[in-house]
Amino acid sequence: MDVEPGSSKGRLHPWRRGAYSTEELAQALVAGGVAGPECSHDRENVRWKLRQLLDGDPDAQFGLTGLIRGGLTLGDVLRMMAAEAGFDPDESLALGPIPIDPDKVIERLQAAGRRLARAAERGERVLLATGHPAGLLLLYMATGDLLEQHGAKLIRPGRGLSWRESGHHREIRYFLGVAALTDRGSTKHTHSPYPMELVLADERPDLVFGDHGFAGAAIEAGIETISIVDVNDPAPVVAKSQGRTELVIMMDDNVQPEDYWPCFQALASRFPE
Repeated sequence: MDVEPGSSKGRLHPWRRGAYSTEELAQALVAGGVAGPECSHDRENVRWKLRQLLDGDPDAQFGLTGLIRGGLTLGDVLRMMAAEAGFDPDESLALGPIPIDPDKVIERLQAAGRRLARAAERGERVLLATGHPAGLLLLYMATGDLLEQHGAKLIRPGRGLSWRESGHHREIRYFLGVAALTDRGSTKHTHSPYPMELVLADERPDLVFGDHGFAGAAIEAGIETISIVDVNDPAPVVAKSQGRTELVIMMDDNVQPEDYWPCFQALASRFPE
């Protein structure tokens, strides 16, 4: 861990709820590359991915239909992304890094924490799922533990479901309550909504917390969804603009897994003691 917040307990146990100031969490997000002035995607990459969405590339849709309507332009989507991340949407800025405002990340995480705390209080059935297991798995696992401690029920629909895809084995596996796509031997990064469509056919949750096609398929199915999105993943942000989803957390979604601990702390801060 590059930044050590003031609490000695927090330094030893970053995945246990601790007392952190907003400033400490913001510094830790920047130190870990989750947010800050130079995250992993530059303007050229972001504009390319936004054009993929506008061109109807299925890989950019995350399973969401009806995103491109009403004369939506690159500038429109860029402004949506800029509002979530806090960067300048000036289209003349074609090169350079895309910054993510750490205070906006904390604000969105705290809002998600309030919704997750309500889910726990109500005993809701919550589904956690990630298409970015090499980055986000620890965050979801810690959040799942927190949810169960406070009364939510983590469900595991479709556990062990398998199929063949382009000649390769594919299987849904759960890691302490977090769904991910695997090839049986390794976890797989995926934008595809298909694994989540299979999961939801088995059981519909009250709430989904996820990313990529797992989040997109849940939004498409009309299930309340909290989405983690990177600055080059526009589909859930466009869906938000259409009123189809509410809670979208924009941050770098593939840094070192242990560097997401401040995200967990921001979420946990909205749960009762």
